[in-house]
Amino acid sequence: MSTEPPERPPETHPLDFARRHPAEMRARAEAFLELMATRRSVRHFSSEPLPEGVLEACLRVAVSAPSGANKQPWSFVVVHDPELKRRIREAAEAEERAFYGGRAPERWLRDLASLGTDADKPFLEEAPALIVMFAQRSGAAPDERHYYVSESCGIAAGFLLAALHDAGLASLTHTPSPMGFLGELLQRPSSEQAYLLIPVGLPAPDCRVPSIARKPLDEVVTWL
Repeated sequence: MSTEPPERPPETHPLDFARRHPAEMRARAEAFLELMATRRSVRHFSSEPLPEGVLEACLRVAVSAPSGANKQPWSFVVVHDPELKRRIREAAEAEERAFYGGRAPERWLRDLASLGTDADKPFLEEAPALIVMFAQRSGAAPDERHYYVSESCGIAAGFLLAALHDAGLASLTHTPSPMGFLGELLQRPSSEQAYLLIPVGLPAPDCRVPSIARKPLDEVVTWL
């Protein structure tokens, strides 16, 4: 007969959930669609400082995202310091020059041509803040495992981008490859890997973005 004590059931509390009238549900969904349809990746930022507390609130939204086994395998570093932003730009541009100068396949470069991107990344200094998201491959304890790390971080990043746009801020998802320099410059532990570099701010007054189109819903959704 086993002498081990029985497992305790997980602690729970009542769900905080507001049921809405169908008409309100549709109105809210369409309003959010209208809002998010205006979100674009921005590469030209104003130097205006960010209102106090806005980034913190948006990051609170990000860390509310679901994650594998609730391990929350992410960390965020917010960079305001001009010198540190300069060093990040220099390191990122070094990787980008290698990318555009021969590392990237020709097909990839053709696909990027319509977006007007190149190895120069002035937005890394112009944006008033850089948010660097790190994925934690494992926890602080030696035997703590994390699960579905990439998927969990992707969900949290989506939450963050939506929150930033809803708050009235512009952003860009920047992924210079490889991004190991970010862990070094920001002195992160070896268990963390740079996942996303997000410049954040208000767009420059003369900001322009590429004219692009989204795929229609019937190309990407199947109803069964």
